[in-house]
Amino acid sequence: MTGRAPGRAVDAPRLWAIVGATGTGKSDLALDLAEVLRRRGNDAEIVNADAMQLYRGMDIGTAKLATADRRGIPHHLFDVREVDEEAAVAWYQPLARSVITDIQSRGADAILVGGSGLYVSSVIFDFSFPPRDPIIRSRLERELEDEGAGAMLERLRALDPATASRIDPKNGRRVIRALEVLEQGSATHGATLPQQPALWNADTRLIGLHVERSVLVERLDDRVEGMWRAGLVDEVAGLRRQGLERGVTAQRAIGYSQALAQIDGRLTQDEAIAETQALTRRYARRQVSWFKRYPGLAWHEPPVDAAALVGS
Repeated sequence: MTGRAPGRAVDAPRLWAIVGATGTGKSDLALDLAEVLRRRGNDAEIVNADAMQLYRGMDIGTAKLATADRRGIPHHLFDVREVDEEAAVAWYQPLARSVITDIQSRGADAILVGGSGLYVSSVIFDFSFPPRDPIIRSRLERELEDEGAGAMLERLRALDPATASRIDPKNGRRVIRALEVLEQGSATHGATLPQQPALWNADTRLIGLHVERSVLVERLDDRVEGMWRAGLVDEVAGLRRQGLERGVTAQRAIGYSQALAQIDGRLTQDEAIAETQALTRRYARRQVSWFKRYPGLAWHEPPVDAAALVGS
């Protein structure tokens, strides 16, 4: 059964993208938007673009919306990876586009929601990824283990300073991926937002949520404390038994690595919370900087009237 009123004219299916920093209310707006679209006669379904919400069991620390709170609206690409599996953006892009194409083939709007900038960009823009070479990668992984991330980053900086400046010095996986691409003859790593991005789907509406910095900082700090009260440490302990520390992506999630350190006694609870708060604030700044480069992005300060978005 669809949400279309009998005999009512409907718009052609569109792709909506709701982006912004963590803690700005993207999930709530996506639900409101889906309900408004349904009342107007267009079905709507939500597609996840948060890298860590792809993981099954990573719920508290990612502020994942519980199934019971999804208002009966179909949600896609949540809980599709185990914590010991990699969730690279090159894997995510074709999967997300396939889901969106399927949603629209059924006459429904797709609402892409998330704050992982590279994941969002890979879907909405004409965005390609350099090839992989398992032999080169295997050798670079051995060199990473022998030399450490710092030495590998210095090697990358000498070859491609622009890419090196965008990579977290502790993220050895991204460093060796960039070196792998360069060794195959590319002038640069390339997996970044194009200077003049073209939309993958011409009928795309870009919506950005912005919250004043001081308000957002307080909100994020409170959210982190709430995660600990809600049982994040117990969640992480359970995920450790499922292989969290074998996962090259999941184990680095903000909050999860700090909870692991608390469990192991390397951080006190207060230290783990404070470190998570600081990293979350830093991540939010990076998200804002990333999305500010999107051409045609309309910024809104919550609360946002979803009906006005549809009517505009």
